[in-house]
Amino acid sequence: MDLGELIKQCLKCQYISEPDVLMLCMKAREVFDDESNVHPVPAPVSIVGDIHGQMHDLLELLKIGGYPPDTNYLFLGDFVDRGYYSVETITLLLLYKVAHPNRVTLLRGNHESRQITQVYGFYDECMRKYGSSTVWTEFTETFDHMPLTAVIENTIFCTHGGLSPSLDTLDNIRQQDRFKEVPHQGPMCDLMWSDPDDEIQEWGTSPRGAGYLFGPLVSEKFLSQNGLKMVARAHQLVNEGYKWSHDQRVITVWGAPNYCYRCGNQAAYMEVTERLQTSLVQYEPAPRRGEVQLSRNTPEYFL
Repeated sequence: MDLGELIKQCLKCQYISEPDVLMLCMKAREVFDDESNVHPVPAPVSIVGDIHGQMHDLLELLKIGGYPPDTNYLFLGDFVDRGYYSVETITLLLLYKVAHPNRVTLLRGNHESRQITQVYGFYDECMRKYGSSTVWTEFTETFDHMPLTAVIENTIFCTHGGLSPSLDTLDNIRQQDRFKEVPHQGPMCDLMWSDPDDEIQEWGTSPRGAGYLFGPLVSEKFLSQNGLKMVARAHQLVNEGYKWSHDQRVITVWGAPNYCYRCGNQAAYMEVTERLQTSLVQYEPAPRRGEVQLSRNTPEYFL
């Protein structure tokens, strides 16, 4: 398997052959299996939120931020569903992961699951492009091996969704069995489904029906107890591409501009320097012929 040639193919927004997908998924699982539930990541690194199959916008991000291995990336999950190019998106990211395992980190999101992908488009896309469910089965098996969280230089805690009342310490997270479908409840579910809320102090019921709302006292206690300074997460559409919560202890980054090709939002990623200084880079959707460009005044959708 020629990783360089396959990456070139994916960068043209072309999907690769089924045998290559099967080999890629096998190699990716081997790489993920060497990583902890709390994967240590060195700086500098760029933190990227939900992509959701918007391949052309991922390519736009790479043009702006640089291509691996010249730029290190930490992706916070939700690579698939909603957009039209989930196959190409997850394929490219897995190719980069296998080619540059120490330069690219892929965390699992709530959409990296069998049940969710059968509802929101990835399963149907795999069937349409490959003619059977074999490729979908391989990808979803690979999702089971992805790490749940990462920590950048013992300072920034990264996860797809948020915190859990069952997980007070990083050691608690390390002890979880991640090699399974995302459960409907429990600590693993919470990491992928929870959201910060500035209107409450501690824990609240999530309107999503999974995970929790967590307030500033929760994030302050978790960060203090684990010697950390910040939580970086994704999972929520935010109109400017990023949003600070909890007195700038929690940052949400969103990686899919003009989400679902109609929401009119910007996207943003966070750059972390070697000295752990952070900056946010906003970007617009990649140009597409024939697509109506919506203004950023479009109301915020929570999809």
